Amino acid sequence: MARRRRLNRSAGGDAANLTILILMGAFMALPMVFAISNAFKPLDEIFMFPPQFFVRNPTLDNFKDLFLLMANSWVPFSRYVFNTLFITVAGTVGHVIVASMAAYVLEKHRFPGRVIFFQIVILALMFAPEVTAIPNYITMARIGWLDTYWALIVPALAFPLGLFLMKQFMATIPDSLLESARIDGASEFTVFWRIAMPSVKPGWLTLVIFSFQVLWRMTGGVYIYSEQLKPLPFALGQIIAGGVARAGVGAAVILMMMVVPIVLFIIAQSSIIQTMASSGIKE
Repeated sequence: MARRRRLNRSAGGDAANLTILILMGAFMALPMVFAISNAFKPLDEIFMFPPQFFVRNPTLDNFKDLFLLMANSWVPFSRYVFNTLFITVAGTVGHVIVASMAAYVLEKHRFPGRVIFFQIVILALMFAPEVTAIPNYITMARIGWLDTYWALIVPALAFPLGLFLMKQFMATIPDSLLESARIDGASEFTVFWRIAMPSVKPGWLTLVIFSFQVLWRMTGGVYIYSEQLKPLPFALGQIIAGGVARAGVGAAVILMMMVVPIVLFIIAQSSIIQTMASSGIKE
C-alpha cells in the first residue's frame, strides 16, 4: 500500500502568513479607527495641523452637542430613528424574501424564457442607481407613492444584485434533495422555506448585510418631502451642513451611522462562517 503523503506546515510560513494578515487587517481598520478617534476630539484637535491620528484629550462634547441639536428640532429625534429603522428593516426583509423566491423559481424550475429573464437581470447590474432614479421617480409619482415610505421600500425589493446572488447560491442545492421532499408530500412552499432557505443561509445573510447598508444611509432624496417622514441620515446631514463650527458634531454623526452596520456585519459574519463550515451537501 502506498503511504499517504502528509502535508508538513512550516512554522516560519505560518508566522509569515499571520504577520501579513495582521498588517493587512490593521491597514484596513485605519479609516474606522480614525473615525472613532475624530468623534471624541475637541474642536481644537480636529483643526490641528498637521492632523493627529489619535485623540489626545477625549471628550463627549460632540455627542452632547449632537443630542442637544436633535432635541431642539421640531421633529423628535426618535421619529427620525423610527423612520430609518422601518424603511431599512422592511426593505431588507422584503428584498431577501422576493429575491430568494425569484431565484428559487429561476434556478429550480424550467419554464420558457428563464434564460432571457436572467440575462436581463445580469444586464441590470450594469446600471448605476443614478440611471434608474428618474424612471423610479416617474413610477412612484404615477402610483401615488411619493412622500411615503413605499417610495424607498418598493424599489429596494427589486435590487438586481440580490436576485443574482441568491440564484448562484440556489444552484448549489442538489435537485435530488428537493425532489425527495416533494416525493414525501411536501408542498412547493414547504420545500422552499424548510429546505432551500436553510441551505442557502450564507447567501441571504450576505444579502441582508448589503441591503441593510444601502437602505441605512438613504436620505429620502426627492421621494420624501414631509419632515415627519424623513430618515435619520437626512436629519444628520442637515446638522453637518451647519459649517465648520459643527465639525465635531459631524464626526459624531459619522460614527453613529457607522456603528449599526458594523455591528450587523459582525453578527452576520459569524453566522455565515459557521453555516459554511457546517454545510457540505453533495450529490
